[in-house]
Amino acid sequence: MKKKIRDKFLKLREKKYFDLDKKNQSFFSNQITKICKNHKVKKIGFYYPINYEVDIVSIVSKIKIKNLKPFLPVVEKNNKMSFREWKTLEPFYVNRFGILEPNKKNKKTKPQLILTPLVAFDQNKNRLGYGRGFYDRFLNQVSKQKNIISIGIAFSFQEAKKIPSQKHDKKLDYILTEKKLIS
Repeated sequence: MKKKIRDKFLKLREKKYFDLDKKNQSFFSNQITKICKNHKVKKIGFYYPINYEVDIVSIVSKIKIKNLKPFLPVVEKNNKMSFREWKTLEPFYVNRFGILEPNKKNKKTKPQLILTPLVAFDQNKNRLGYGRGFYDRFLNQVSKQKNIISIGIAFSFQEAKKIPSQKHDKKLDYILTEKKLIS
């Protein structure tokens, strides 16, 4: 069932993908800024976009919050994921999945807010990813240690009626599209 939904929405995203205009970028950055300020976030984790995902890098780089530090995911051994500090002018490295990452020697942290990519979502804040479980494992692991806010980032056309969920799937705190914030 998940594979069928994943395939449908990956094709749809490729077909309907669009670059965000200034208005859409502002909506994303304003919503993220509000959440960061309300929760006193100083460490934000996000992703480097692939496969027609929302270009969150350009959005995060526009957020102006004093002392806000950006972190990007790094795939570690045993299919675990960590977040490493991202330095704007530093070169990226390509991981085994062809995704750009910061240097594995950079400072490792657990961000207070994590912007997660997704293939599809529903009104209940269920997220369908690529099927490897990196974000579910990471969010399940860190949510036991401390309160971390998770926001799924998507285009509005990625909304499904219902995403089937299993025990290991981690529901998100928010879903943010270019049109609305689901909380």
